[in-house]
Amino acid sequence: MEPAFWHKRWADNQIGFHQAQVNPYLQAHWPALALAPGSQVLVPLCGKSLDLAWLAGQGHRVLGVELSRRAVEGFFREHRLEPEVLHRGEFEVWRSGGVEVWCGDFFALQAQDLADCAGFYDRAALIALPPEMRLRYMQLLAEGLPSGSQGLLVTLGYDQALLPGPPFSVADAEVRQGFAGGEVQALEAVEIIEQSEKFVQAGATSLLERVYRIQL
Repeated sequence: MEPAFWHKRWADNQIGFHQAQVNPYLQAHWPALALAPGSQVLVPLCGKSLDLAWLAGQGHRVLGVELSRRAVEGFFREHRLEPEVLHRGEFEVWRSGGVEVWCGDFFALQAQDLADCAGFYDRAALIALPPEMRLRYMQLLAEGLPSGSQGLLVTLGYDQALLPGPPFSVADAEVRQGFAGGEVQALEAVEIIEQSEKFVQAGATSLLERVYRIQL
């Protein structure tokens, strides 16, 4: 999607993708990755997610990347944090304690920006992107993150013909192809159609959340 689309969503407070609690899949499956204390974790398209604070609370250095400055401001304000703000390349970097959020275009990241990362977490990034951008996104992760990095990925699967997205439907085969150079392990597949009136009203009979563990 074009940057203007997301800036307008945040400006209009159309942020149904924002969760009011820490993601339960993250809490359930992250410990099994067994990343070393102090490891840096990349969280792409992070918004103002509570998951950032949760990961920092597990002893990680968190590197969030978010296009919307309004979202970045919201995260630090709602957590009562006083960030240091500086610039690095094309990004405005907000930093407080164990959390850094880089405000800017995720696709402007360079491999050297990710050199210290040992893990990544994606709940709402891949599914926010149309097909051609999803391929670029997965290539950036696979090529930019250090070899051996591990991560959790959450996707949605539904009849894309019923709704234009975002969120977009991402097939299992697309995930496996996008990360073909690494290891992709399916952890959970949970039917959540009864929790989404929007999808029911559109005529969907299935809305499947899939959780993956990925090693690059």
